[in-house]
Amino acid sequence: MLIGLISDIHSNWEALQAVWREVKKADVIFCMGDLVGYGANPNEVVEFFREQMKKREVLCVRGNHDNAVAFGMDWGFNPYARAAVRWHQQVMSIENLEFLRRLPIRQLFTDDTGRSYLIIHGSPRAPLDEYLFPWFPDSELKDVLSYVKQDDLIVGHTHMPMLREIDGRRIINPGGVGQPRDGDWRAAYAFIDTETREVIFERVEYDIDKAVRKIIEAGLPKFLAYRLYEGY
Repeated sequence: MLIGLISDIHSNWEALQAVWREVKKADVIFCMGDLVGYGANPNEVVEFFREQMKKREVLCVRGNHDNAVAFGMDWGFNPYARAAVRWHQQVMSIENLEFLRRLPIRQLFTDDTGRSYLIIHGSPRAPLDEYLFPWFPDSELKDVLSYVKQDDLIVGHTHMPMLREIDGRRIINPGGVGQPRDGDWRAAYAFIDTETREVIFERVEYDIDKAVRKIIEAGLPKFLAYRLYEGY
């Protein structure tokens, strides 16, 4: 079985299209949330997921930006993120907002070998908000895994690829589709080969100029556009 991993699309339609062309070959797709926020195409991204989830097995959880847009809970967000959240609330359809509200906080999956996965945006200790960064010491990540019964914890939120294995259990983050923050502007995604247990990290180029132009034309903060070029 091949599992596709995507996260943090952030209303970047161009990046999602490029990644989906590659990840659609997977038998099942995990999405660790933040379909919306920051970018200029929230309706297109959400409608795409609504359709795909009718056709195939896509397990998607709610991210903190999904939550903020859906429920108006934008306290603690920086001014750029808050401006984007409020713009999203104005332009998104009622049906797409309802879809975000119905997304679960966590999902469970067991693959064809019996290995189990917990899918969550941030961390089991704070599902929407806690960041699990690649440089955290083993001791901190071991504490995180103490909250999890499953073999593997699959997360997003940091927009940074990560694979850490502790006592045979793994924490995996595929990185950000729509707003990478590891210095590489290309859209990030990953696969898990359940037969070999290998995690394969991938990057793909997309029409970044178009995504940047859309953000500016929408009247969103220009910082949200130009940061895409920096991969931050």
